[in-house]
Amino acid sequence: MYFYKNHYALILLSVLISTTTLAQQDLSANHLSLTEVWSKAETNSKAVRMQGLKLNESEEAIKDAKAERLPDIEAEGEYARVSNMPIYDNGLFHTPSQFEVVHTSYSFGGNAYFNLYNGNKTNLKIREEKEKKNLSVEQLNLTTSEIKLKSAAYYLDLQRSKVFKDLLLKDISDQEKQLAEIRQLFKNGVILKSDVLRAELKLSRQKMSLLQIDNDINIANQKLAILIGEQDDFKILPDSLTSTSLVIKSYPEYLDEAITHSYELKISEKETELNKLELKKVKANVSFKVGLFANYTYSYPQIQFYPYSIAMYGIGLSGIKASFPISAFYHNKHKTKAAELAFQRREVEHEATTDKVRQEVNEAYLRYKEAITRIDVAKQNIKQATENLRIVNNTYFNQLSLLTDLLDADTQLLQTRFDLAAAQIAAQLQYFQLQKAIGNL
Repeated sequence: MYFYKNHYALILLSVLISTTTLAQQDLSANHLSLTEVWSKAETNSKAVRMQGLKLNESEEAIKDAKAERLPDIEAEGEYARVSNMPIYDNGLFHTPSQFEVVHTSYSFGGNAYFNLYNGNKTNLKIREEKEKKNLSVEQLNLTTSEIKLKSAAYYLDLQRSKVFKDLLLKDISDQEKQLAEIRQLFKNGVILKSDVLRAELKLSRQKMSLLQIDNDINIANQKLAILIGEQDDFKILPDSLTSTSLVIKSYPEYLDEAITHSYELKISEKETELNKLELKKVKANVSFKVGLFANYTYSYPQIQFYPYSIAMYGIGLSGIKASFPISAFYHNKHKTKAAELAFQRREVEHEATTDKVRQEVNEAYLRYKEAITRIDVAKQNIKQATENLRIVNNTYFNQLSLLTDLLDADTQLLQTRFDLAAAQIAAQLQYFQLQKAIGNL
């Protein structure tokens, strides 16, 4: 019995310390609205920053593809020492005669090539890089939307825990007042000691629940702080929970918005377009190439044209160059077929993505409607539980009902208040999930 009393005292002490600490933390907490949380998350989220860097890479890739339209220019040079040239007049196995040559040879110059036509590959490359950039933009939008939904979930979780704590603190205060009345009845000999013990046990359980809620607040706070780029000890004070009127449209309206704005559908469309461009690039392998070329070289000695001369000379060439890859007719056959199959597969995947988006919108829409209905039901339940508690409270203190009935009525009222707060939070979260599904978050 002595151990039980000490254990009970330790629990109450830990609850008191936790409550006091949290109260001190709340004084230094930073009030943030959900809009401010979203702004910080978009700025500091590592996932968003990575997608932003990927977008910058695609912009540079477009510039690089356009640079391929410029002529290729290069400079080159060569220096060499030339050996004597033995001449085997009487065969390889006889002593040769030596022919004197110039032992120094060098050349330097430059050449240029300007592409006129190469099967439209350069333009296709530029279009491909532009589509990759558009894809990166939509991937950035999707990542931002996911981060906003995730931060909203953490924020609402923190908001819900704060509401639960306020409700529980009020209930504990009411229970302490009620316990004082019950103890007075016991002193007057009206009730048994068991009623006092039951009331004290319920109060201790409520205080233990308060400790759990405090831990829930700290956990949700840390998750949100990390997501928005703050330190673990950065305390966030969310907005108070308000009963805002939630607007709901029809399912066809949400579906039309999703078909137009869904990030997943846009990403799938861009990927399909990339496969289409890849098919065109493969087909362009079977095409001729035409370009202008020019080069000029200084060399020593002059041994290219007869009569030779032991002197430096310069020579230049310019003209038009054309080629056609005949072997591409059989080398490119299977590559083209593979690219066509990849494009067909990508089209089927796009159809599957469309089905997935429709399913997500429908589920989010139905869950949203369900959450709104839960709010109305929870409000009605609070009215009923409040009236039930009033009746049972009067009957108990008039010795017409049992303490268990009173405690149950207290619990039911607190639970209905919890249910209302949870329903309001769930409705907000379902609304954001629906907005994310239609590409509007």
